[in-house]
Amino acid sequence: MSLADKVLAVNNDLPIRTDKPVHSGKVRSVYWLTEADSRRLIEEKGYDVAADAPLAIMVISDRISAFECIWHGEGGMRGVPGKGAALNAISNHWFKSFRENGLADSHILDIPHPFIWIVQKARPVMIEAICRQYITGSMWRAYSKGERNFCGIELPEGLTKDQKLPELLITPSTKGILEGIPGVPAVDDVNITRANISDNYEAFNFKSVDDITYYEKLLKEGFNVISDALADVGQMFVDTKFEFGYVTDSEGQEKLIYMDEVGTPDSSRIWDTAEFDQGNVVENSKEGFRQQLLNHFSEPDILLNKNRMDERLALAEHNALPTSVLMSISETYLNIAEKITGEKIVLSDNPKAEIVEILRNDYNLID
Repeated sequence: MSLADKVLAVNNDLPIRTDKPVHSGKVRSVYWLTEADSRRLIEEKGYDVAADAPLAIMVISDRISAFECIWHGEGGMRGVPGKGAALNAISNHWFKSFRENGLADSHILDIPHPFIWIVQKARPVMIEAICRQYITGSMWRAYSKGERNFCGIELPEGLTKDQKLPELLITPSTKGILEGIPGVPAVDDVNITRANISDNYEAFNFKSVDDITYYEKLLKEGFNVISDALADVGQMFVDTKFEFGYVTDSEGQEKLIYMDEVGTPDSSRIWDTAEFDQGNVVENSKEGFRQQLLNHFSEPDILLNKNRMDERLALAEHNALPTSVLMSISETYLNIAEKITGEKIVLSDNPKAEIVEILRNDYNLID
């Protein structure tokens, strides 16, 4: 079996029983279960959700996205070996830590296989909740051009690239295109201020103004739980993105939860502490892949300039990356997952067959 065969690249063609279209994102595909199957599983498995809560099977893939494109490699490699299992293992670990630290639940109800989650439908808060401990990335690019107000936060003079910030900062952006909010452009992923959110909390799907304070608490406390644990394994938690939503539990109580993924190399920057102390930034996250792409292509502006999206998509489609690039990303993801979880990630020879067997035998979800 070739290495390419071990990569789960296509994850929207599984024979999972559903009466709705399969929703495919850049990395995950979501299969909404029928109402009958959702009710049956809630009863059989004793999930702490409302009896009529819609459930879904969320299947991760090994695809790698960057600069809003999906990339592939030589020899039919349509993804990164081990990436999907590593991402899920890391998220599972942090969600468990959050519960143990009394923070909040997640959308995940069950983990039948390293590649899949059974999740409950949540009403998402329309915010990419970003937390920053160091000045780098888009914040540094803005600062280096003279901007001192970032998401409504006044930054002091004299900061240098990759420096630790005076305090942990929340710098939110929009999730999706939101229409009719004063002062907020109707484009995806635009920076917003806390005042934008509190003045228009319902437009962002918050139930109350108080829940804005609660989301900030969950964001900061979640960040600190991860940061402290990473410090114990010689890593720095630089910045990250969380997402939140509302669900209803089995007693009819609506509650704010963590959703999507948390603290992964896809959603965060993670740096090696020993290297940083020597003056070097060594990325243990997808940021390293982004830098490789910028160095690999002769015209990096195509990757950075949103006005050149057609060229960027063509670049991703028509250029197979060297196998060595994808394998270095695989090593990064597997190594950081094993550091975080303390367990080795075992690559499956045939993840699709395993998923189908488990969902057929243990969950009766395969026709």
